[in-house]
Amino acid sequence: MGFSAPSGQAWATPGRDGGWRLNAVPGAVGSSAVGVGCTCFKLRSLARRVTQLYDHTLAPAGLKVTQYSLLAHVRRRARRAAPTVSELALALFTDRTTLTRNLKPLIERGLVEVGHGVDARSRAVAITARGEAVFQAARPLWRQAQLRLRGAVGDARIEALHGMVDAVLPLLAVTEAEARVDA
Repeated sequence: MGFSAPSGQAWATPGRDGGWRLNAVPGAVGSSAVGVGCTCFKLRSLARRVTQLYDHTLAPAGLKVTQYSLLAHVRRRARRAAPTVSELALALFTDRTTLTRNLKPLIERGLVEVGHGVDARSRAVAITARGEAVFQAARPLWRQAQLRLRGAVGDARIEALHGMVDAVLPLLAVTEAEARVDA
């Protein structure tokens, strides 16, 4: 499951042990055991480019990809019960303060509602009928963005990227104690 990469590039492929193996073109910049450059900068740069592609594609629906993702997570979790702000923050790998800030425009547009949760201290998030309509209008645009990204990057690279992200996210999980300090 490999593919050719121009000089100076690296990619990941599934390893025999079920993990992922980093491959690099011989002589590629950063192909040593210790990568060259700031990993955070590289990841944020990639995230910005991908976000721009999705935001541009979702613009006709009046949503940014962060808003579409929030609506999707609220819908998915609401199948059991309206998710709390804390549950959503955990699922989205963010903190409650950032999530609350990101929910604000959706609340103002009437796409979601935040009400009382199962106890007095929790707040539950629910998608409104208007939010569902906007989500359904945006869904084909999101699919189009997915296809545009796959077309630009290639299926093998997308699969490798997903595998790397899925493998690394749990390794960087914030503990409950750290979350309390950050909050």
